[in-house]
Amino acid sequence: MERSLRAGRLATFAYFVLAGFIMGMWIVHIPVIEHRTGISHAVLGWLLLLLGAGAFGGMQLAGPLTDRFGARTVVPASAALCAASLVLPGLAVDVWTLGGALLLLGVGNGCLDVSMNAHAVQVERGYGRPIMSAFHAWFSIGGVLAALIGAFTLGRGWSAGATLAGTALFCLAAAGVAAGALLRPDPPAAVDASAAEASTGPARKARRATPSRIWILAVLAFMLMLCEGVANDWSVLHVKDVLGAPASTAALAYGAFATAMTAGRLLTDRVAARVGAVAVLRYGSAVGAAGLTLAAFAPDVPLALLGWTVVGAGLSGCVPQLFSAAGHADPDAAGANVSRVAGLGYLGMLAGPAVIGPLTHAIPLNLTFLLPAAFCVVAGFTARILKPEPSPEPRLAADSREKKTPTSRPTAG
Repeated sequence: MERSLRAGRLATFAYFVLAGFIMGMWIVHIPVIEHRTGISHAVLGWLLLLLGAGAFGGMQLAGPLTDRFGARTVVPASAALCAASLVLPGLAVDVWTLGGALLLLGVGNGCLDVSMNAHAVQVERGYGRPIMSAFHAWFSIGGVLAALIGAFTLGRGWSAGATLAGTALFCLAAAGVAAGALLRPDPPAAVDASAAEASTGPARKARRATPSRIWILAVLAFMLMLCEGVANDWSVLHVKDVLGAPASTAALAYGAFATAMTAGRLLTDRVAARVGAVAVLRYGSAVGAAGLTLAAFAPDVPLALLGWTVVGAGLSGCVPQLFSAAGHADPDAAGANVSRVAGLGYLGMLAGPAVIGPLTHAIPLNLTFLLPAAFCVVAGFTARILKPEPSPEPRLAADSREKKTPTSRPTAG
């Protein structure tokens, strides 16, 4: 069992790398595909919404499927869909074919995102200690690999269609190899007979309480991933436009954020094992808020770069804790719960640029960062939601035994 669990963990790492690599290869080829299809930046922006819509739909589809058929089945199928659909943008010739390609790529990406996170929760449950953040770090590493390989192929003048087709074939093969090491579904959670029979009272109340907790986790994911989206899309423009740095220097802002985010996720699991998920979210959000505030009021480039580094370090471990909590809340509905949290979080990632852009018409760009900083503060004060809820089953079993064994009463006289 220990060997299979270790193999399952390595396979999960592989799928996270593949997910980051596939999306990274699409991103580095955006300028080439945009030029070949003859679309404008504005049209591309609308088409990217199709990618987001497809991902959100895929997440909602994959959650219930993972719960029903198991991640061992859904993860490889999702990876195959995601890899195969990567070919389509490279073959697109106009706005319509590119729109359809991005919609399908989004569906595949969303399915893979939820199913591999559900499997990561299953692996984490087997290890009995936090390991979720490391999986997310390897997603980022997959993106870095895509940037390096994409730079090489584009520099050699390789066509986008050929490169993306080759990438798809490699990812299909890698997904097939890793599939055999995925864990089999956990057996259904044992339920006490008295709990199964109970249809009123504490049991029904407990069943109602779980969805509300999941939705709170989803809202927190929305806020924190919105903060990540702001850093992804606005950090470079902040350093360039507000502080007047050259483009080459401004690019370091995103680099500082992404590097700190990846390094932090590689370290967070050990921290979470020592201090707990609540502390990781509480203090990580506080550090993220401090970094955003520092970036907002930084008078020069070095302090701004430090601010974005602090943002990446603070936020690095927060979202994985939310995914982990959602997956562990109910093992029999891990996929559906993760899909809710991941889906709303993904919308937050997309909302980041959309929220900041209009605000810049009213206030300077740097001051708009106080809004995501406020979201970090809210997340910090709500961190206790990660504290596991006590299981009602022992109490129900005790109540059942009390009903089945009448208390003896002393007889008169």
